[in-house]
Amino acid sequence: MEKNYAAFDEVMYHVGFAKKDLQGAVLAVLPGDPGRVEPLAKTLGEGARFIASHREYTSWLARVDGAPVLVCSTGMGGPSVGICLEELARLGITHVIRVGTTGTIQEKINLGDVIINKAAVRLDGTSGHYAPQEFPAVASFSVTGALAQAARSCCAPFHVGVAVSSDTFWPGQERYDSFTGYVPRRFQGSMREWQALGALNYEMETSALFVVSQALGLKAGAVCGVVVKRTQSESVAADDVYLRALAYQIKVVRGAIKILLHIA
Repeated sequence: MEKNYAAFDEVMYHVGFAKKDLQGAVLAVLPGDPGRVEPLAKTLGEGARFIASHREYTSWLARVDGAPVLVCSTGMGGPSVGICLEELARLGITHVIRVGTTGTIQEKINLGDVIINKAAVRLDGTSGHYAPQEFPAVASFSVTGALAQAARSCCAPFHVGVAVSSDTFWPGQERYDSFTGYVPRRFQGSMREWQALGALNYEMETSALFVVSQALGLKAGAVCGVVVKRTQSESVAADDVYLRALAYQIKVVRGAIKILLHIA
């Protein structure tokens, strides 16, 4: 199938920049929150510089071991992830790593730990527009392996396993602390089922990331910091927990990028 690559100076409608702005970058780090892009880019590599900001997509370029690496926010949920991946693929990006926050559903996992997802349960809608429901949402073996190797090297407390990716923060993740407290019958008892099956965490983007990346021919991985422990509380942990998890994530992602630069 012929690929529809963009012209060198063609600005993508949603992310707001062109291939020329990437300076040859083929790896992208994808946080959800636009506010996390600048500090992540500045901490991840050297010489970070702003590229563009349009809608939920804020983008910076950093250099890791001299190689350009894009840091671009995706916003929340599958639809904006799919749009981002489509446009990054047209600009020549070949490898993507999601960096986000998550809630664990397993007692053995602690706040501040890192979860590397190798696959995801598809409770999203976006992935169904790219592949039938029977198609698995799986990460790239090479990207996941690089993330795990980097996590071991920096002694990060990490876990590798399956995510449950939901389009909603409340009912799809069986949360009862919403405005109405109502969870549709389909999701009642679902968290216990995912726990029994060994899934590690709930989040909102990874299944779309994996399926869309596979459909586009991209290699994708995901690493999330644990900021909620659903076996104990529905509350998001204090800022110090987020910062601890983020510090581990940065070390893991930087290490993984250095590994991938030799094989990308």
